[in-house]
Amino acid sequence: MGKVILTGDRPTGRLHVGHYVGSLRRRVELQNSGEYSDIYIMIADAQALTDNAEHPEKVRQNIVEVALDYLSVGMDPEVTTIFIQSMIPELFEMTAYYMNLVTVSRLQRNPTVKNEIQMRNFEASIPVGFFTYPISQAADITAFRANTVPVGEDQMPMIEQTREIVHKFNSVYGEDVLVMPEILLPENDACRRLPGIDGKAKMSKSLNNCIYLADTEKEVQQKVMSMFTDPNHIKITDPGQVEGNTVFTYLDAFCKDEYFEEYLPDYANLEELKDHYRRGGLGDVKIKKFLNKVLQEELGPIRERRAYWESRIPEVYEILKSGSEKAQKVAAETLKSMRAAMKINYFDDSALIEEQIQKYQG
Repeated sequence: MGKVILTGDRPTGRLHVGHYVGSLRRRVELQNSGEYSDIYIMIADAQALTDNAEHPEKVRQNIVEVALDYLSVGMDPEVTTIFIQSMIPELFEMTAYYMNLVTVSRLQRNPTVKNEIQMRNFEASIPVGFFTYPISQAADITAFRANTVPVGEDQMPMIEQTREIVHKFNSVYGEDVLVMPEILLPENDACRRLPGIDGKAKMSKSLNNCIYLADTEKEVQQKVMSMFTDPNHIKITDPGQVEGNTVFTYLDAFCKDEYFEEYLPDYANLEELKDHYRRGGLGDVKIKKFLNKVLQEELGPIRERRAYWESRIPEVYEILKSGSEKAQKVAAETLKSMRAAMKINYFDDSALIEEQIQKYQG
């Protein structure tokens, strides 16, 4: 079997640079590597509805936002299948079967679920759909026989839960129907969990601390210049701290040596810039201006592609429709194999029917 990728995002808003360095950029690299036989990218609208059930219009409007972000970063619909989760009914049937293989206590121990529940202040009022979304995610991954799941570090517990479900299913039903997935993390440590511009641990739409892929050049500049740095670096002459300094974390994630030659020729690379900041004599404004140049270089081509696709919205919806149709066919084949392994393929099993004929008619 070839190498297959499945990953995706919840359509609860525009995607930001944390998504880009954590997953999107890598997806494009993997797409263009030629190493994968199939790549599936899912817009997880059903998952988004688990905590937005009373605001379906929010999810509906963000479907095209996420699709535009995908296309603008360089995802090629000729190579990558982009589809909408709710258009694949097989996923929900698979989720129902997997629910029998997972205990409530196991879901409660999932660190990602615990963190998300806390962040949304659900406490005791947790929607069942939200609580069980790790099981739904397992269905998403296994439906397409994905053996590679490129995601951010925060999704590691979710992939581990999927692996447990795959192992349990294959053990119980005595069939190697489901493929065991492996997580693929960003290679650059800074990309694994990019902080918000306010220095908070994670860039988050709900915390309003994001730089979005769709932001204008001016918006990006304003956000960079407001970034959190070293609070003890008050005067230019003061020694500065690089670790935990948001500007340097972003430079770690985005900077290339060639940008120094063009925009900051006094330094050969990022390490020289860091050393000068640590010694003192380098102001925050200077490094912020440099980071702005770096981000504009990285985001400029993305803005151009987005403008192209924004003028072709019907074509974007056609990409999603055809991608969903292709995805459904693949998921249906996996579900058919699962049903056979679970002995619930009653009308397809001629041996079963013959057995019953012999039993009752002799």
